[in-house]
Amino acid sequence: MGRAGLRAFAAACLLALAACGDTPGPVPQRTGPAALQVLIGSSGAAETKAVTDAAAAWAKASGNSVTVIPAQDLDQQLGQAFAGSSPPDVFYVDAARFADFASVGALEPYADRLPAADTFYGTLRQAFTYQGRFYCAPKDFATLALQINEDLWAQAGLTAADVPRDWAQLTAVAGRIAARGITPLVLGDTVERIGALLVQAGGWLISPNGRQATADSPQNAAALRYLQELLRAGLARYPGDVDTGWAGEAFGRGLAAMTIEGNWIRGALAGDYPDVRYTVHELPAGPAGKGTLSFTTCWGISARSPYQQQAIDFVTAMTAVDQQLAFASAYGVMPSVTTARDRYLQAYPADRAFLDGAAYAQGPVNAPGMETVMSDFDTQLSGLAVRDPQAILRRLQKNMTAALRD
Repeated sequence: MGRAGLRAFAAACLLALAACGDTPGPVPQRTGPAALQVLIGSSGAAETKAVTDAAAAWAKASGNSVTVIPAQDLDQQLGQAFAGSSPPDVFYVDAARFADFASVGALEPYADRLPAADTFYGTLRQAFTYQGRFYCAPKDFATLALQINEDLWAQAGLTAADVPRDWAQLTAVAGRIAARGITPLVLGDTVERIGALLVQAGGWLISPNGRQATADSPQNAAALRYLQELLRAGLARYPGDVDTGWAGEAFGRGLAAMTIEGNWIRGALAGDYPDVRYTVHELPAGPAGKGTLSFTTCWGISARSPYQQQAIDFVTAMTAVDQQLAFASAYGVMPSVTTARDRYLQAYPADRAFLDGAAYAQGPVNAPGMETVMSDFDTQLSGLAVRDPQAILRRLQKNMTAALRD
């Protein structure tokens, strides 16, 4: 999702939903068969086919019709649709963008009306809760975990007993790996990876209700100082430091013994680096315990749709246990409901570390207007090795506080 696209979307939503300060009234609802438009930001052909097939099966069983539209640019197409007062009935909403949608009235807050509303993982419910209302159903999710290259691990004289369980052990094994001339850890240089360390230290960037910035805290400072120490000692490096585009590439090419990525790495490695032998483990705990990040998308229902009940029925079918497990098989996502956990692990036992992270995962900053603020934070993090962590956090605190006032 492009940053410029998000800005265009937000502007379009404001024009469409709050033009001249007027709030549109309720949309008359239509009964009987619906012709639903469903706009998705597909990860590829496998996801497009899986969703299209599932939608067709629901339509046949329910007597409705569904058109699934894979977006070329989800932000741009949504922005144009809302600006033209013709948004799709159902559409993907990324958790990192959710508050922008909810804050301008673009979404129908329907999720608590679902029969299985209480079975979604709590961290995922929180990701799609705005001002106390659970808006939209998480369709699936991913978390971060630690990947270890078995061959490089063995070259460094390490065994399964040496898998790091906390920061101290991570530093120790990284030192042993570096002593063999191997880069110990490559991780992404953005909040979407480094943020896990903040959680492990007991910090985060915003209060649970999304109304107060909490960036400038001792816990967050401790996390950034710890990473800074690893970077300066050569025990951790960013992807660009090893001439790669992302950490998964560095790991796949054998340029790092460890990386921190989500469960999407399974498909990426299978496709590009099938010979890499690796294991997956929960992230090392920090001073406050375990911590990871979650990444999720919900099934948003437009507040302007005349087919909201039919859309809710559609989402109910898409988030059913059997359907989520079918999606998991088709394109490698983890089901968003706890009732699918046991069956998922039976099918994918190697993903246990990712799924266990759901119990303590932190979602993205859940407040509107944070896109440029987080972009600036990422820029600061990219230079963490030579910047003052406290100054980075003070800058973020100031920027977030200003955005929250707007």
